[in-house]
Amino acid sequence: MRIYQLDAFTDRLFAGNPAAVIPLTEWLSDEQMQQIASENNLAETAFYTKTEGENTYHIRWFTPTIEVDLCGHATLATGYVVFFLESKQDEGAIPDEIFFNSRSGLLKVCRGENGWLTLDFPADTVNKSNLQPPALLASVGEKPYAIFKGKTDYMLVYETQAQIEALAPDFREMNTVPARGVIVTAPGNAGDGSVDFVSRFFGPQAGIDEDPVTGSAHTTLVPYWAEKLGKTELTARQLSKRGGFLKCKLNDDGVNPARVDISGQVQLYLTGDVKL
Repeated sequence: MRIYQLDAFTDRLFAGNPAAVIPLTEWLSDEQMQQIASENNLAETAFYTKTEGENTYHIRWFTPTIEVDLCGHATLATGYVVFFLESKQDEGAIPDEIFFNSRSGLLKVCRGENGWLTLDFPADTVNKSNLQPPALLASVGEKPYAIFKGKTDYMLVYETQAQIEALAPDFREMNTVPARGVIVTAPGNAGDGSVDFVSRFFGPQAGIDEDPVTGSAHTTLVPYWAEKLGKTELTARQLSKRGGFLKCKLNDDGVNPARVDISGQVQLYLTGDVKL
């Protein structure tokens, strides 16, 4: 089987979030896919198959320890593979958009200019959390000024980018928090041409202490910051060691369920073969 490894949400190698992508003609067993993801030891390994629909595929994502319901950076990387590596390289044969059936519903990836790709994901609904597990605050070490709970993650809001940069979580303690992971966020540094907001994502519960760039977390972050800042188009930076840059847009007409556009670039690192 072919395997690709790519860095997502970055314009250069050795930054952003690495993901493995494996095209399949038919599904492997759950056990085999989990073993491959564990062997890859990346934040995510994505597997996909073609479906009967035009430009439509089915995608699944695995961390080294579990299958997850939604992953942004591995979907972006898979979109790159479908568009530029597995499609016919005649420009007229490459579609402008593709669709993925997934555990989180139908997802879309659009091909833009200069190598930019855009994810179309459902927005998360967050609510202020009055019930906070003691391990949550104990594990992050610094009290935020607000705590929210989304579908799968806690989101802790701080006042400054410097606070986000300085956090040094206790991952053993955080592993006991009943959630997929913990998002920490703050406004970008004002006055220096920075982004609208910054974040980090911690997910020891999913086998990833700190994720380099987390597309799915921005389905929670974007609706919050769009309301807070009074704008629907936002720029974001994830402040991991590798770092990543995202362009985001909230699409909410007040009638249909809100969705989030999450745009980024992808760099191909390697191609190879998996032998089972």
